[in-house]
Amino acid sequence: MNNVSGSLHSKVHRWIDTIGFRLNGSQTNFKDNVTTNHYFFETFNFFEKAKNNDPKNSKFLCFDAYGESIKVNTLLDLQAAFFENISQL
Repeated sequence: MNNVSGSLHSKVHRWIDTIGFRLNGSQTNFKDNVTTNHYFFETFNFFEKAKNNDPKNSKFLCFDAYGESIKVNTLLDLQAAFFENISQL
């Protein structure tokens, strides 16, 4: 199952590099050793949390057009939320 998580991490990062997302900010909680990265493109934002800087432990969270949070389990979850958000412009 760890390969799925690592694979999701690499797929998401290849996709955001292709689209042109920018890293808006990064915060590290040294107590829990968790880094939170905030990425954005136009009006779409999403977050990546990684424990111990390990891609296998990365979790992604984004928001739909109505502001509801969506846990990203697949690249398709992220893409669907992104294109729905962009289509609202």
